[in-house]
Amino acid sequence: MLIAAGCEITYDCPQPTPMLLVVSPHASRLPDLVGEHEVSFAPAIPARHYVDGFGNCCTRIVAPVGRLVISTRLLKRDSGMPDALSPLARQRPVESLPDEMLTFLLGSHYCDTDRLAEAAWALFGQGPTGWARVQAICDFVHDRIGFGYEHARPTRTASEAFDERRGVCRDYAHLAVTLCRCVNIPARYCTGYLGDIGVPPPHGPMDFAAWFEAFLDDRWHTFDARNNTPRIGRILMARGRDATDVAIATTFGPCTLSGFRVFTDEVTG
Repeated sequence: MLIAAGCEITYDCPQPTPMLLVVSPHASRLPDLVGEHEVSFAPAIPARHYVDGFGNCCTRIVAPVGRLVISTRLLKRDSGMPDALSPLARQRPVESLPDEMLTFLLGSHYCDTDRLAEAAWALFGQGPTGWARVQAICDFVHDRIGFGYEHARPTRTASEAFDERRGVCRDYAHLAVTLCRCVNIPARYCTGYLGDIGVPPPHGPMDFAAWFEAFLDDRWHTFDARNNTPRIGRILMARGRDATDVAIATTFGPCTLSGFRVFTDEVTG
C-alpha cells in the first residue's frame, strides 16, 4: 500500500528567527519513500539539512520577518501490516547491554526517572520481565492517563503525568519510557505520522503522534501506550531520549504559531 503524508506549519515572526526543524522522515525510513521528500517554504528561503546523532533528518533555517509557511509532503510504501509482536522477547541484564544502550536507561528532561523509580519497582519489579513487562507498563499507562487535547501542556514531565492522570500522546510515551528505564529496560521516544488506517470511525483530528521503542533481546521493538494496540502505517520521523530531542520546531527567538495542519492518508484508486 501507499501512504501520503505531510504537514503545513505557519509562523509569524517579528524579527529574523533561527529555527531547527525535524519535519522529514527518519533516515532509516528513506528507502521506503516513493520519489523525493519535499520540504518547502513560502516565501522561499535557504535551508540546510543534516543528520543528528539519533539518525534524525534535521533542517536549519532563519525565518524572515513576517509570515512563514513550512510545508512537507511524502509518499511512502507500507506493508499494510500492523506493528509486529514479539511476546517471547527477553530483557537483557544491564551488565550485558551494549554500551550505546545505557543512554536510554538514564533520566532525561521529561523522563524524570528519579521521581518514579520507587513506584516503578513497586508496580513492575516482581512481575514478568521482557516483553510482558513492557506490555504491563503500556497497559498501566493506557489506563492511568485520560486523553484529551485540552490537557496538552508542553512542560509536563512523566512524573507529573503520573500524578495528574491526564495528557496527550507525548505524555503516554514519556511515562511509559520512564517506567521502562526505571526497571532497567532501555527505551526511547519516537514521533511521526500515524493515520487512522484500519481504525473504525469516528476519527479524531489529525496530528503528529508519539510512541516509544523498547530494547529487548538484540533489537528495538515498537510499543504504543496511547493506543495500546498494533496499528498500521506508522511513518517514523524522529527518535530521541524524549520530546526535547525530536521537537518538530525549535525556535531561537520570539514567534507565534499561527497555523498547523497534518495529513496522513492511504492512497487508493
